[in-house]
Amino acid sequence: MALAFDEFGRPFIILKEQEQKTRLRGLDAQKANISAGRAVARILRTSLGPKGMDKMLQSPDGDVTITNDGATILEQMDVDNQIAKLMVELSRSQDYEIGDGTTGVVVMAGALLEQAEKLLERGIHPIRVAEGYEMASRIAFENLEHIAQKFDFGVTNLEPLIQTCMTTLSSKIVNRCKRSLAEIAVKAVLAVADLERKDVNLDLIKVEGKVGGKLEDTELIYGIVVDKDMSHPQMPKQIKDAKIAILTCPFEPPKPKTKHKVDIDTVEKFQTLRKQEQQYFDDMVQKCKDVGATLVICQWGFDDEANHLLMHRNLPAVRWVGGVELELIAIATGGRIVPRFQELTPEKLGKAGLVREKSFGTTKDRMLYIEHCANSRAVTIFIRGGNKMMIEETKRSLHDALCVARNLIRNNSIVYGGGSAEISCSITVEAAADRYPGVEQYAIRAFADALDSIPMALAENSGLQPIETLSAVKSQQIKENNPRCGIDCNDIGTNDMSEQNVFETLIGKQQQILLATQVVKMILKIDDVISPSDY
Repeated sequence: MALAFDEFGRPFIILKEQEQKTRLRGLDAQKANISAGRAVARILRTSLGPKGMDKMLQSPDGDVTITNDGATILEQMDVDNQIAKLMVELSRSQDYEIGDGTTGVVVMAGALLEQAEKLLERGIHPIRVAEGYEMASRIAFENLEHIAQKFDFGVTNLEPLIQTCMTTLSSKIVNRCKRSLAEIAVKAVLAVADLERKDVNLDLIKVEGKVGGKLEDTELIYGIVVDKDMSHPQMPKQIKDAKIAILTCPFEPPKPKTKHKVDIDTVEKFQTLRKQEQQYFDDMVQKCKDVGATLVICQWGFDDEANHLLMHRNLPAVRWVGGVELELIAIATGGRIVPRFQELTPEKLGKAGLVREKSFGTTKDRMLYIEHCANSRAVTIFIRGGNKMMIEETKRSLHDALCVARNLIRNNSIVYGGGSAEISCSITVEAAADRYPGVEQYAIRAFADALDSIPMALAENSGLQPIETLSAVKSQQIKENNPRCGIDCNDIGTNDMSEQNVFETLIGKQQQILLATQVVKMILKIDDVISPSDY
């Protein structure tokens, strides 16, 4: 691999342990990398669009995931190849930044790699290809700005937001009730949104799921749902105008920190010890009552004796509530989390209009609903569904919809979906290629061809003739100069996406094109792969 000779003709070694390493150089390395990237894109290609298929992934310990979300598919796939890992990270970064369009960005990158391979075979230098791609992506980016439309919505006029969320949900398994889910997502985002600052904190939206019921039973609760029930079955199931003490300290008599041994040799001593503990506990319960709390939510447990006492003193309590849920409850009710008993004061109590326990079906499943809170900035979306996979997939779909609503609040420009934005960019980039002398124009034309791959995949997945459909739509766009013509996936009979109400966020599309181009440039610049051997 790398042998050099000194002036006496003796070989000396440059790379250590060469025989254990494999090395690809030059075009071979680029071709190997490109085929790896394309392989990943090919997997996701069939799950693009409203008629896209779902993938079923089984993890090593036997958990099954059924999903249509590009980022989830790639996360679960356990990819080994380095370049394929880049594709996984590409979809992950799209997921973190935009939340939607994770499949499209990988398909786009795969198409760019495919076009690059043809150019490399003709002997064009990879750096020139990368530079051409960079120029083309800039043209496409500006064209998106040009064809985008502003969407005005207010607290009263939610329709634009709901339509855009419906576009996102239509490619998921939940598309039969996309209208209701989109409304839920939009209302949830607006409940926690800060419209002056155009900022949305998605952490305040909690998504809970429970198996059973049907998907239509999914509801939005202006408050918190906790998967716990009252600690004693005889405690009241419904508390109006609750004042909630949120404790993170153990609700039991203190134990000395050091190792200790209590010698009890007579019954009297044992009685006094027990009385002491009971007294101590009585004081704790009394303290809660004095402050005015009508419900105690505790992070730790308490023993049966404590439970019994609480029950007698009419102080309902919930135990073993997780830390994240405690924080959300505190945000929603405007209470403070109390770490030490001595610090409990009336100001630190949270207020809720109604705390109720609701049981589901014939099972013993009960959940606590904390509603009509003082500060309704924390909401819960509560999903029902036939099985666990359905609920998990609905959670992922709703996450996408929430992100889309958030992006629209941040930046209310939209482009039309159905591949219309890509076709429009492709036409613009193709026309711009003639302005560039030199080798780059080939790369710019290749970029235009790659942009066509998304509408092509949409048509393919919808069972239409891909090439015929694409060329028909493209010629219609050029003839009418109408950037809203896209692939008619749902077979409605019109190609105009503004009539079909298929919208996507502008920042989502721009991000897709930029991220895909960056990753492809990075892959093209690699010309030497040295990897340890496989044994």
